Amino acid sequence: MSSLRISIVEYLNTVPLVRGFTHGPLRGKYDLSFTVPSQCAEALRSGEVDVAIIPAIEYQRIPDLVILPNLSIASKKSVRSLLLISQKPIQEVKRVALDRSSRSTQTLTRILCAKRWRISPEFFEAAPYLADMLQHADAALLIGDPALRLSLATAPHARRDAAGELVTTPEAAGLRGGGSLFIYDIVEEWRAMTSLPAVLAVWAAHRGAVAPELVRDFQDSLAFGLQHLDAIAAEAAAKMHLPAAELRHYLTENIDYHLDEENLQGLRRYYADAAELGRIPENVRPLEVAEQPGAREQARVAADL
Repeated sequence: MSSLRISIVEYLNTVPLVRGFTHGPLRGKYDLSFTVPSQCAEALRSGEVDVAIIPAIEYQRIPDLVILPNLSIASKKSVRSLLLISQKPIQEVKRVALDRSSRSTQTLTRILCAKRWRISPEFFEAAPYLADMLQHADAALLIGDPALRLSLATAPHARRDAAGELVTTPEAAGLRGGGSLFIYDIVEEWRAMTSLPAVLAVWAAHRGAVAPELVRDFQDSLAFGLQHLDAIAAEAAAKMHLPAAELRHYLTENIDYHLDEENLQGLRRYYADAAELGRIPENVRPLEVAEQPGAREQARVAADL
């Protein structure tokens, strides 16, 4: 398996998933490459890699993929690294700039606009530079580390207004001008609408690459990462110039790395809503999850008891 190629998102929330590959006992076993979520999907689609952490939406767009079991990047209640930042209350928004780095969150934002906020803004993709985005739009979607950085910077200055909206100042977000900025946590809004978590990304592999050893290695890599969260947070804090305690809290409280039944329900609801909006084919592909290593043997043992 040493020749298998893996494409990895270069965001903090991915680090625990791959810690065993980058710093642990699996280091050097696989050929790793790092990029943004949308490019991970393209690498898997083109066959440049065998396994990738892909935006959840791309499972419905790339044929013949299998999801690795009990692994994901998900969020149960609020995420802090997927934010819609608006210069006016969401019901007044007419134009939205979408961070082009991730297609899943773009679709999640479109779903919220249509089904939760009942608005029909114009959407366009943009590079993730908030000031530039807001020059051309009423609201901007930021994802990943830039969004987390903004969340941490604005938190001390944010307040809830009379309508319950989270409001901060442009200065707190590093922007010029007066007035207010409205901040919407995409997962928080999704949870309020569906009572379900959001699955943001999954490990997916070409069918021919899936084997019990591969599945075990990916699960072992995550286990190693979860055992070394203090080191991960400290390294990220030095690189991002942010408090290690806040980054550790983000990794433990905002991100969920498993694919339990509740997360699977959230993923199925997401696909149904995406199909309704025409973002994926109407005939939604059922989730095909690789078998958990040892599952058949465990089932046989249980049957014999």
